[in-house]
Amino acid sequence: MIETRARIIDGKASAQLVRARVRERCDALKQRGVTPGLVVVLVGEDPASQVYVKNKDKAATEAGFAVRTLRRPATISQGELLALVRELNGDPSVHGILVQLPLPKGLDSDAIVRALDPAKDVDGLHPENVAALAMGAPGLVPCTPAGCIELCDQLGAKLAGKRVVVIGRSMLVGKPFALLALARDATVTICHSKTADLPAVCREADVLVAAVGRPEMVKADWIRPGAIVLDVGINRLADGRLVGDVDFAGASAVAGAITPVPGGVGPMTIAMLMANTLTAAARRSGHLDLAYGR
Repeated sequence: MIETRARIIDGKASAQLVRARVRERCDALKQRGVTPGLVVVLVGEDPASQVYVKNKDKAATEAGFAVRTLRRPATISQGELLALVRELNGDPSVHGILVQLPLPKGLDSDAIVRALDPAKDVDGLHPENVAALAMGAPGLVPCTPAGCIELCDQLGAKLAGKRVVVIGRSMLVGKPFALLALARDATVTICHSKTADLPAVCREADVLVAAVGRPEMVKADWIRPGAIVLDVGINRLADGRLVGDVDFAGASAVAGAITPVPGGVGPMTIAMLMANTLTAAARRSGHLDLAYGR
């Protein structure tokens, strides 16, 4: 039996702390006459999306937001969906818009994201928000990488001067987390399927972020002793178990701190969606002091 020496990072507890802070600031915003409004657009009947949206609705209600879910059939046309987005863009009571992805086959997700008002794009995927992140300008940041940074902050992990290695280069996690870590003065390496001697590169990391979508790919001997390991992956095995991209049992004997799957990074995604919605409402209404993180 492998002895666990790593600190297990409790993502549920960390997410609850974020959500409590959001609720406190939402109450303060309401006292100034502004209720953050979030609209989730759910197209089709994808079971996973149904669960995600239910959880987002619950979190938004608990935060004190005015939240609505607009359900549309998978047969909706691109033009109809674009018209709905534009309608929500123009609604002053709506501060955050989230179009649940993936969309059904035949719909152009990129075009829908580009049609969003960047100031209401609480997923942080609009090109203007991506550019703002790259330039270090104010914008809305993708929720999962923002949640990883929040976990580091709650751990008291200072990234300045540290070696950060990210496995995965997606626009949802890998690239935005790398930019966020760079903004904290970390030295960042982004790895991918073409990276030579990936295990050796990972062993250089003070902070290792696994976001590649391959179950238990990262082994214990890939990890520098004492490193922080953030496992973003969530993979369902044939036996029904959920596992991350990291071999948790082995890695726990080497790492200094590690997120489990489930219960690690996952809960932070919805928590940071709530933080983004609060920030969008605070900015839109001119109450910048109540934006999350200020």
